[in-house]
Amino acid sequence: MSDKKLQEQILKRLDKIEKELSSNGADNKRQSKKAVKKKIDIKCSLPVVPERVFGPEVSRERAELLRVISKKWVNGTILHYYFFTDGEMGGGEDQKNIVRQAFKVWKDLGIGLEFREVNTRDEAELRIGFLQNDGAWSYVGRDNLNIGQNERTMNFGWDLTADGEIDTALHEIGHAMGFPHEHQNANAGIVWNEEAVYRQLAGPPNFWSRDKTYWNIIRKLPPETVEGSVWDKDSIMHYPFQSGMILEPSEYQNTPLIPEDGLSEKDIERVRFFYPPLEPSFPELKPWESQKLSINVGEQKNFVVTPDASRRYNFQTFGGSDTVMVLFEEVNGELKYLIGDDDSGTDLNANFNVKLFKDRKYVLRIRLYYNFSSGDTAVMMW
Repeated sequence: MSDKKLQEQILKRLDKIEKELSSNGADNKRQSKKAVKKKIDIKCSLPVVPERVFGPEVSRERAELLRVISKKWVNGTILHYYFFTDGEMGGGEDQKNIVRQAFKVWKDLGIGLEFREVNTRDEAELRIGFLQNDGAWSYVGRDNLNIGQNERTMNFGWDLTADGEIDTALHEIGHAMGFPHEHQNANAGIVWNEEAVYRQLAGPPNFWSRDKTYWNIIRKLPPETVEGSVWDKDSIMHYPFQSGMILEPSEYQNTPLIPEDGLSEKDIERVRFFYPPLEPSFPELKPWESQKLSINVGEQKNFVVTPDASRRYNFQTFGGSDTVMVLFEEVNGELKYLIGDDDSGTDLNANFNVKLFKDRKYVLRIRLYYNFSSGDTAVMMW
């Protein structure tokens, strides 16, 4: 299959998700609309992270698919989160409880990701601070892994106990799961009154520089990185905007654009696409037995590994593909990250060598980013 056809395949699948309603009506109900109007002045400020650069050997279509998927976690990952408790970074239990509720809202959709609170920073992929007047922000998806253990990966800079502010927590957790800003969707067709936007965000309560406003609002995401072709103005990942900031669509020239409260149907469908409920059991991967992945772009395959001898083992994928492969060890009933490899954008296959112990249980997870040759990708351990 050609690069172009592979690109069209994943985009069509994402488009289909956007157009279909979930079969589980109870899960798809929107949160009830609150009596108070959502604040439209304060915005989420994403940290600036350079886009990944690929070599000339990586086709445009292949790079586009990698950018859509690569910030997502492997499904089944337990994201541990830690709250700063001391000094100006700390937050009260009332603030923390709003964030805990927001994690529960996402988890209650039945997704494969887990969220677990921990008491030490070195255990956490997500480290949450409450530094006031520093805005609300989060790193996106697996970018969190590149941040030092003593640094915040997420911040809430104002009172989350006010009516409607659980949506702020839902928004930032959405970023942490790997989702970008929806209002920067190139398919939205938004034409900004740019000077009005710069002027509004330069004043209180944001006091943003022009560069920060450009990065978070004016800048459009490359069309190839957008997860689907339909603009979702009610997405939890969409900012609200005052009237006068938008020129097109014309209906918002004199009317504020205020997304509905809570998660939209498209939010729910997108998160379930990348993080579907895990199957109750996985096939076993045994030494010297090749297992075909037989999955589509963006999908994932899971295997149980139960070594019959304590020694070092090699794991490797085979075939022309881009994958991320991660091995977890079960410790006291919880899967702990052990080792992983991401071969995306290279001409290599994902591989690692690791010591395993007899009668312990391990889980191998492989997500396919891209398949650029005919035939299935496979995995083997030996």
